[in-house]
Amino acid sequence: MVATDRAIELTHLAAEAAADKLGANIVAFDVSDQLAIADTFLIVTAKNERQVGAVVDAIEERLLAQKVKPLRREGDREARWVLLDYGDLIVHVQHPDERRLYALERLWRDCPPIELTVVEAPADASDEDVRLEGERE
Repeated sequence: MVATDRAIELTHLAAEAAADKLGANIVAFDVSDQLAIADTFLIVTAKNERQVGAVVDAIEERLLAQKVKPLRREGDREARWVLLDYGDLIVHVQHPDERRLYALERLWRDCPPIELTVVEAPADASDEDVRLEGERE
């Protein structure tokens, strides 16, 4: 199975919105072969709790403009890892500590990556640490 065109389109829109709010290390995976609940995962790092909220809000606004609302939103009380469930797309916006600890890229590394064309802000040293941790093993 392959992710639907609509899921990939929403993934690109969400990635662009995240990049607009300086989200970092933005990656996406086609998880349609592994999961029945979603076609794509988008993973974004935000430097602090306030930025996590800003990235999440930007994604919701961008997709709402396409008349797409999340089915659920979890984790916004602590704003360290917020999950937005759009059905075919699941977005994870994580603080660097959570990104390193849970290493979702490692968990889903067998799934095909989705090529994103977003322009991210330059990474700082802590962003690079997150990327390296997720790519190990």
